Parts: sequence; C-alpha cells; structure tokens
Amino acid sequence: MALWIQAQQLQGEALRQMQALYGQHFPIEVRHYLSQWLESQAWDSIDLDNPQENLKATQLLEGLIQELQKKADHQVGEDGFLLKIKLGHYATQLQNTYDRCPMELVRCIRHILYHEQRLVREATNVSSQAGGSLADTMSQKHLQINQTFEELRLVTQDTENELKKLQQTQEYFIIQYQENMRLQAQFSQLSQLGPQERMSRETTLQQKKASLEAWLHREAQTLQQYRVELAEKHQKTLQLLRKQQTTILDDELIQWKRRQQLAGNGGPPEGTLDVLQSWCVCPCQGRGSRRGRDVPPGPSRRPGPVTLAPPPSTFIIEKQPPQVLKTQTKFAATVRLLVGGKLNVHMNPPQVKATIISEQQAKALLKNESTRK
Repeated sequence: MALWIQAQQLQGEALRQMQALYGQHFPIEVRHYLSQWLESQAWDSIDLDNPQENLKATQLLEGLIQELQKKADHQVGEDGFLLKIKLGHYATQLQNTYDRCPMELVRCIRHILYHEQRLVREATNVSSQAGGSLADTMSQKHLQINQTFEELRLVTQDTENELKKLQQTQEYFIIQYQENMRLQAQFSQLSQLGPQERMSRETTLQQKKASLEAWLHREAQTLQQYRVELAEKHQKTLQLLRKQQTTILDDELIQWKRRQQLAGNGGPPEGTLDVLQSWCVCPCQGRGSRRGRDVPPGPSRRPGPVTLAPPPSTFIIEKQPPQVLKTQTKFAATVRLLVGGKLNVHMNPPQVKATIISEQQAKALLKNESTRK
C-alpha cells in the first residue's frame, strides 16, 4: 500500500505532526501530486557525506522538476488552470532553492519519508492494539477496501486529465489536417494562373504542404501512442474495479447474508447495510462524470465504456420474514437496492413481488441457479 495513501488516514496529533513536515522548503502539494514518483526513487542510496554523490542528487532534482512540469502540463480546463500555475510556481521555487545544494533536497525528502513511515507505523500499532470498538467498526480488510477506492479515485482523476489533453491535441490535429486539405485545393487552382505566377506560388505551396504533412505524420503517430497508453490505463482501472467489486459482492456481502441467517436462528445481529451500500455506491458516483468520456476513436481502436453496470446482486432482502409463520398473522419484509439512490430509482419505483415458497422449492431454486453458473 502506498505510503502517502496511508499517511492521509492519520488523525489527531499524528496528522498535525505529518503536516508540520512540509512548508516553503517542500510544499505538501508537491508530495501529493508526485507521491508515486517520490516513493519510487532511491533516496536512501545516496551518501550525504560523499561529495561525489552530488551528481546523483542533481539528477534527482532535475527529475523532480521535470515531473512537476509534466504534471502541470497535464492540467487542462477551468479546474486545472490554477493548479497548473501553482505547480509551475513550485517547480521554479524548488529549482531556485536546491539548484546549488541538491544534497539538501535529498536530505529533506529522506527526513519527510522517514517520519511519515514512523507516524504510519505507530498509528497502525495503536489501531491493532486498540481492539474493541475500533475493530468492530473498521476491520483491516475494510480499511483496505477504502484505500483501494482512494487509489481508484486518484487514478481516475489523473486519467481524465490526460484524456482532456488528448482531446485538445486531437482537435488541433484536425484543424491542421483541414489546413492541409485547403492547400491541396489551392494546388488544383494553380492551373488557372499564368506561368510565372503559377511557378512562384507553386514553390511556396509545396514547401508549406511538405512541412505540414511531415508534422501531421509525426503527430498522428503521437496521437495513436497516446490512445494506446490511455486505453491501457483504462484497462488497469477496470481490472482494479472488478477486483474491488468481487471483494465486496462475493466476500463482504455473502458474509453479511450468512450473519443474517445466523441472526434468524438466535445468533447476534447481522449489522446494518450502510457500509456495504457506501461501497456499492462508490463505483457509481463517477458514472455521471465519466459517461461519454471514452478514448477518442482512432483508425484501429474503437471507444469503449470505462464504467461497470451495477450488478443485480445489490438487490438485497434487508429484513427477512419470521422463520415460523402463524396463520392469521401479518408479517413484514424489507428489500433494499444498494445502488438505488445514485441511480435515482425513486423516480420510477420498481414493482416487487414476494412469494412464499417451501424449503423444497427453495432448494430447487438454488440448484437451478448453481447449474446456470
């Protein structure tokens, strides 16, 4: 699990200590937006007392500045304008601060990462020793599920920024392609001019057309590569989302149903569905923002959706009828669609029909269901 994702889970005094690690010498925004890059570098491999290691430190500083500028360039639209300016400012600030003393940058980041690891480790130890109510409300597995959703959110946000940049690049490509077609049309009209004027204009048009076609060829290859990389990122996001869906629906939800069965036979209460519902809703929260934002179509790649349809298994019998039914006695049962709120099911409420069946009929239904699988 990424250190920065764990550090964001800190609370109270530990969170204040973590925030105090940052300032003008190293802004916390840089830590946030370059978290993966920072944690993947070999900061500990540099000997701070060896002047010959200064070259490695300089390379790390240059890499940091390049990553910041790259991240700034990926910010597009109204939402990304201010962030683009801020990240560019941080790149200049860090360059001016550590250009003559890159070893100090290494020392600074090593200090930050060391204390972050210490704070996370201490918080984890306290959580494991606390037991009791904390273990009841948030198990380690539940924490991992929430952290995976945070990873999905960050990855999706980064992918959407890259998609916006790709769309803008493609729009500019189309404009230049239309300009090339206009030059081609001008070529066809040269025959109507006199020999001297035709020769003069033909040379100029040929130079423009050759330069533009060379640019179009290079840019077409770049766009195709961008599309392939973006499609691969979407595929990885889908794989992570499917894995998360399996964990929630095939593990956590099945365990809740089992606890419900035991509760009906005198066991402890099965607990509410609120946590499960919040997890089932998470993949749907981005449906509106990502709908229609597929990979732009290319000559060899068709666009495809990047979201998963909510599965029917989120339709749950929240409250089961009594195990023993008495004649002339009313009973109640409650059903819940865990993704219903986000999909606005209340705007067109579905009709739900309940049928009382015998144990033998229930076994037959389960047998048929397992056969279909």
